[in-house]
Parts: sequence; structure tokens; C-alpha cells
Amino acid sequence: MTGAARLAPGRPAVARAWEASDPYAAALRSGRGPLFLRRTDGWLLPLDVERWCARADAVDLEVLDRSEGAVLDVGCGPGRLVAELAARGRTVLGIDVSEAAVDRTVRTGGHSLRRSVFEPLPGEGRWDTVLLMDGNVGIGGDPRALLARVAALLAPGGLLIAETAPVEVDERAHVQVVDVTDGRAASGDPFPWARIGTRALLRRAGAAGWLGAGQWTSGERRFVALRSSGRPASSSAEPPNSTAVISSQRARKPSADNAATDR
Repeated sequence: MTGAARLAPGRPAVARAWEASDPYAAALRSGRGPLFLRRTDGWLLPLDVERWCARADAVDLEVLDRSEGAVLDVGCGPGRLVAELAARGRTVLGIDVSEAAVDRTVRTGGHSLRRSVFEPLPGEGRWDTVLLMDGNVGIGGDPRALLARVAALLAPGGLLIAETAPVEVDERAHVQVVDVTDGRAASGDPFPWARIGTRALLRRAGAAGWLGAGQWTSGERRFVALRSSGRPASSSAEPPNSTAVISSQRARKPSADNAATDR
């Protein structure tokens, strides 16, 4: 997770803050919470650590069925989506600023880099799909900057699938990762975060030139699919034919080989 809206030497301050979060690393290593994002005003947003550390569930699988070609999972966490796509034989790379997240992703069989989305990445401009799941559309606290960065990572006409907030909200805040049950203060400095609902994301994406490709609710989770401008593409993110997915993967494969060791 990151908070810089431009590429710059060194790791962004937000990445360093997240890396310093012992409660987050401990939760990923144990596979359980409770864990929260705490705003500076004390409000708590629960983080679904158990679900993140489990295998991809039915809602996740529906999202992955809609993905196309080579996939970049931004803020991959413990790697359930990366592992599932890898098991399907898909080209996929997860990135996360947390060493614990990257380690767990690798142990589950996925490729992962300890990297901020705002740092240089393999395959820039050639990814077919970028995922922003589990609230990661809030990375950096500036959805406009994040959308611009994702557009630079995707091939022309590429697909972004983002999980939006379960309520209609468009807010910016500074947060820390906390485990409120252990009696300790949060580790690391507060970092910028955003929460954005479906309507707000579609409004911002449209203003930035993205094309709507679908929106849906599954279980209690909400999703938006967007296409970057460029090559002609289908108007919706319907689940692609599996043969077409493999064909697309082989035709344009970003260089993510040996990614797990490139930290």
C-alpha cells in the first residue's frame, strides 16, 4: 500500500509506515485478527484478515472469472487471488509493501514483489487486468492519482476491477493499522487513505477518461469494472472464455518471471 502520487527515489512515506506496522505483519503471519484501520479521530474500520488469508471465496472467483489475460494484483496482501490465478496457469503478479504479505503470497505459490504501485514495476503499459480489491482503491488517499497510475500500467483498453466501499462515500483520511485488543499503540506514522463508493468512483473515472465496463454486487461486496482508453474492447467485463484467456496470456506476457526474489 502506498501514498505517493509520483515516482520518486526511495520508498514512499506511506509504504514505510505500512511496513512498520507490526500489528499488520503479525495478523498476516497468524492468519487472524482482529485488525483495524483507525482514523485520527478514533473511528475504526475493521480489516477482514481471516478472509484475506483463506483461499479465494465464491465472490473472489467471480471477480477472477471476469479478469483478462495477464493480471497485476495491487496490494495483494497474503496472496489468495494471486495463488488462485497461478493455479489456473494464468500470468499474474502481486505487489505489496508488506514483507509479511509478500512472504505469504510466495508460500501459497504466487509470484509477488515488495513494491509500491507508485514505484517502477515489471510490464508497465502491458498488463491486461489490474485488480484493486479489499478496499485498495483507497491506496495513497487520492483515487485520481491512483487511477492515473493504473492507466499507465495497463495496456490500451485494459481492464481495471476495483472493489468499492459497501456504502456511498467519498472520503479522505489519515489512518493507522491497530489491534485494539492488545493494549498497544499503533506502530508507524498515520498514512493517507481513501474510502470511495461506486457512484463516486464512476464519476471520478469518467472525468479521467475511463470507460465504464460494469458494476455489480456479490454477497455484501461491491465492484466496478473500468476500461482504459485506447484499443477497441468489449463494453462489459463479462467472464471471458477460458481458452481466450490463455491465448491472450501467451500473446502478451509482462515480464514477471522470478518476481518473488526481486525485492
